[in-house]
Amino acid sequence: MQNVNIPIHNYDDRDAMWDIQSICSQFKEYNTIDTDLYKIYPVARGLRNPDGTGVVAGVTSIGDVDGYDLVDGKKLPRPGRLFYRGISINDIIQQCIAEDRFGFEETVYLLLFGQLPTASQLTEFQYLMAKWSQLPGYFSEDMILRSPNKNIMNKLESCIVALHSHDGEAENMTLENELFKSFRMVARTPTIVAHSYAAKRHYFDGESLYLHRPRTDMSVAQNFLYSLREDTKFDDDEAKLLDLCMILHAEHGGGNNSTFACRVLTSAGTDFYSSIAAAVGALKGFRHGGANIKVVEMMQYLKRAVRDWTDDGQI
Repeated sequence: MQNVNIPIHNYDDRDAMWDIQSICSQFKEYNTIDTDLYKIYPVARGLRNPDGTGVVAGVTSIGDVDGYDLVDGKKLPRPGRLFYRGISINDIIQQCIAEDRFGFEETVYLLLFGQLPTASQLTEFQYLMAKWSQLPGYFSEDMILRSPNKNIMNKLESCIVALHSHDGEAENMTLENELFKSFRMVARTPTIVAHSYAAKRHYFDGESLYLHRPRTDMSVAQNFLYSLREDTKFDDDEAKLLDLCMILHAEHGGGNNSTFACRVLTSAGTDFYSSIAAAVGALKGFRHGGANIKVVEMMQYLKRAVRDWTDDGQI
């Protein structure tokens, strides 16, 4: 594929447009809400109650996360617990480890359909997940390589919206069709991420470009590593660890920011792709899923700033 010049706008000439600082000052003057008003009116600020607890955005039996107890109105931390459809995440993961197998596809089945699959149902579902990990024809070339993005989350969001154009039943909102879209999206997401990262490395980091098509004989975790690596090589321990990470990140309850954003859009009757794209946009935020980036930045800062790791005061 030919190299494409990617125009990047840095807006260095913005001061030629107007005095942006005075505009910002004016904006603050007329768009500031007195924080004391939140104490007078029963309005939750930023999906948070006055005591710091999260606002319950809905009732769900799919996932539940529990990290603290409320005692006399105070939050007391406790070892975190996570349940999928009433099953402890510890039990799910320990079973996968004990049987030395991949469990993400089985977890997706449980979350989507409400119960664990039979052996034959799981085999068929694993095949379908691998089959639908393929992207539509020329999708990677048109949507990813021709408009790469330094931020993979933004690229994922735009690709999800673009998939609407490749779905002849995009506006069909029957239960059967929505479930089909759901597991097909789970299957396609790792491929979109891997190809988006390949484009980012090539166009912005000066690395070689390589794209690998996912295989139908691999799990989701295996396919992601296969697609991500230049030589497609990975070992079993890597794939099993990634599989466990994906199980842990598959669902975190019905009240988190990205789920809330998705519910807001679905309540308006919009299509599946618009709703999921909105959830990804919310997930990118540094107070939600994007907090992972902040943790990495903090660790990088510590490595640069701390000279003596035996000095607790310096750390």
